Amino acid sequence: MDVNSKLCGVLTCILQALLLSMSSATLQPFDLLYDNGVEAFYKGDFGDVVRYMESALSSFSEVRETRISCRLRCRNHHRFGDFQIEEAFFEVILHRAHCMNECIDRKLGAQSMHKVSDDVIQDFNRRIPYNYLQLAYRKLGQLDKAASAAHTYFQANPEHVEMGEDLEQYKAMQGVKEEHLIDREARPHQKAFFAGVKLYDEGNYEGAVTFFEGALEEYYRADVECQALCEGPHHFQEQDHVLYRYSLNELISDHYMQVLHCEHECVRDLATRPGRLSPMENYLPLHYDYLQFAYFQMGRTDEALACALTYLLFHEEDEFMTENVEYYREILEHDGQPRKEAEQYLRRHKQESDLLLIGSDNLGVPYIEGNYWSSTGGREDANRIPSGTDGWMDYVPISAKKNITAAIAQDLRDGGPLLYENVRLVLNSQALNGSQRVVLDDVITDDECSELSHLAHSVTAAGDGYKGKMSPHTPNEKFEGATVLKTLKYGYEGRVPLKSARLFYDISEKARSIIESYFVLNSTLHFSYTHLVCRTAISGQQEYRNDLSHPIHADNCLLDPEANECWKEPPAYTYRDYSALLYLNGDFDGGEFIFTEMDAKTVTASVKPRCGRLVGFSSGGENPHGVRAVTRGQRCAVALWFTLDPLYRELERLQADEVIQALDHEHMWDRDLHINPKDEL
Repeated sequence: MDVNSKLCGVLTCILQALLLSMSSATLQPFDLLYDNGVEAFYKGDFGDVVRYMESALSSFSEVRETRISCRLRCRNHHRFGDFQIEEAFFEVILHRAHCMNECIDRKLGAQSMHKVSDDVIQDFNRRIPYNYLQLAYRKLGQLDKAASAAHTYFQANPEHVEMGEDLEQYKAMQGVKEEHLIDREARPHQKAFFAGVKLYDEGNYEGAVTFFEGALEEYYRADVECQALCEGPHHFQEQDHVLYRYSLNELISDHYMQVLHCEHECVRDLATRPGRLSPMENYLPLHYDYLQFAYFQMGRTDEALACALTYLLFHEEDEFMTENVEYYREILEHDGQPRKEAEQYLRRHKQESDLLLIGSDNLGVPYIEGNYWSSTGGREDANRIPSGTDGWMDYVPISAKKNITAAIAQDLRDGGPLLYENVRLVLNSQALNGSQRVVLDDVITDDECSELSHLAHSVTAAGDGYKGKMSPHTPNEKFEGATVLKTLKYGYEGRVPLKSARLFYDISEKARSIIESYFVLNSTLHFSYTHLVCRTAISGQQEYRNDLSHPIHADNCLLDPEANECWKEPPAYTYRDYSALLYLNGDFDGGEFIFTEMDAKTVTASVKPRCGRLVGFSSGGENPHGVRAVTRGQRCAVALWFTLDPLYRELERLQADEVIQALDHEHMWDRDLHINPKDEL
């Protein structure tokens, strides 16, 4: 039998299997239901929006689950053995193809040649249907379901500012409870893992063990399902099989390499939260790290040893865990064995890596093996007594890495010179219950506060810096702002006193130099953004408020309170390193600046604004912060963000520097430039 005959036989059999239908079962296509839901939305038929979108989500899930179950079932029924002849190998392939098509037809209905577009699949992966659902449920008055849909969407789209605002509003609405804010698409293995972390941090080791063991069970199940999904069609990059004639072996080899690569990437997929670009580093090994310490605390040393040995399968040279293993062996007076599920898992991944290396030439791209288990977190030796995981700084929940955070905080110095005689240190990092935090008073005088406040009233514009949105953070306040360059422009045109514009420029430079000196930075701190801002309480909207003037966030990463994580990736301003707020007044109600834990709920410090008070802090996930509601009056401040990377210097600031130099050259600061108010008409 030649190659072409074999290929023809394979294609013929597969085509026959595609045309075969074993029953009349049907499932409505999710893309059609989705399109109907979108159409109903724009018609204002919100009842149909709910009906179609919920059906589309159900259909999408059913298709996925069916493909998984059918592929696993047919793989089980038609196994590969040690074939002596090629025909036996292809016979199994044909039986599997026939089995899968029969199975899918039986559960979903006869398959058609219709293909769902990549755009629609992308919408479902980004959870776009939940955005439509939350709006429809809200219109129908079903606020509990609206809140659930909004929360589900926001988990995969944390950069969506409007949805964040909607969630804050839902929380304040009658009938919406904390239990309604659930992620309907939560991945079971990640949900169980983070529940375990929470109990672990609370010292509830028995409860934590239950969740961590459940998380491992769900993880390995999800891994099997991920592999099954990899057996579908693949796109062959830079290869056009219509224009080029490939042999049967080359065709099979190319497709199999795509499948292998997909299966290998399951490690990354299972460790990545929805909507995030980066996986949680060291994710699977961390389960065993948490477990070894939790079991030790429970007095179950045998299990602790097994988990510690399992962790060493991933990180053979880990000094901390090696010491733990030695300690456990001394207590037990015997050795233990790593857990078998991890040994089997790693053995399979090693085989995949070997095959990818062998077959990489077929793809035309060299295969570079990545280490998904890398662990760069440090640990402390607690007199050889096992101490729980510290994990990895950027991805592991902050509550699980308190020791390493403290160790790193010691390397980040503060308490440097304040540079100006009148400036007073009020609260340092320790007093503010955190790291890289400071509160200073008398940075500017009362007269300077008054002058800048008058400047703000004249130059700030509603929604400046937020694409013109007057209330970007809460509908109960009006937000106004202005940049240094705009203020200097107004001063040059005579719209505001030029010396007041210069004062804004000078005091922001004063704040920058103080922050750079106090935190003892070894390189120049550059302006990233400078903003003169005011928040004003809107009359008639302050009763029963329980929202925030500015929701809890971090300045250079995407805060994920549910997972106790902060993701340093776009659209966050990842280049920002330090932040500061210089307050101009205190004659308003509310508006306190607050630091919180990563959960965005536990307040660690509160600062009441007043004239001349400066709050400075590092911009990362170690300093989540926000602003309590301004319930009466207006709160004004100079908001400053800085970077250590000169590539991200504020463009408007550089232009402002040039304006200042030109005005200095022309000696214009003493001129009294004012235009006739009629000229503004």
